[in-house]
Amino acid sequence: MTQIDITLRVIEALDCLQIPSMVTGSLAAAIYGVSRSTQDADLVADLRPGDGARIAAELGGDFYLDADSAEEAIVRRTAFSVIYSPEVFKVDLFPVGGRPYDWQAFGRRTWKPFGLEPPRSAFIESPEDLVLSKLRWYRLGGEVSDQQWRDILGVLKVQAGALDLDYLHRWAGEETVLDLLDRALREAGGRPPDDRRR
Repeated sequence: MTQIDITLRVIEALDCLQIPSMVTGSLAAAIYGVSRSTQDADLVADLRPGDGARIAAELGGDFYLDADSAEEAIVRRTAFSVIYSPEVFKVDLFPVGGRPYDWQAFGRRTWKPFGLEPPRSAFIESPEDLVLSKLRWYRLGGEVSDQQWRDILGVLKVQAGALDLDYLHRWAGEETVLDLLDRALREAGGRPPDDRRR
């Protein structure tokens, strides 16, 4: 199976269990920006206690998930991994965070084509919230990840003219990444939101 096939299989399992989810990370960046290879996939999901065992049972087969570790991660609101053994490809599952912004971003996810043969769709993090989340991870990582920065610039360039810059400006301030957003907009050839207001 391709990486998208594997990710879709995990999404299908979550759907069967009525667990809402969205694609984020590098796969989402490839949809909105510039495609690149990746070693894993990231999903954000509305996970509750007990879901770890349910997901493990639903996937079964070639997928490996330590249900006990998953349960601990869900309670702590930290990520855990589902591994597709034949390809050694992992899908990281992130519980929706506990902050109001996390739920707002989750509520703004969009239904988009995801996979070609056969044509499929899935919920993807909005481009604005993807940029904000990657800016936050870039800052938390010490601002040294060239790949994260390229993903951010790729989304800003490809989605230029379609992004809600007021939304980006507002929440970049709340997330304390406004300086990074302004820098990224300049490098991507766009105008920082502050400049639009002058």
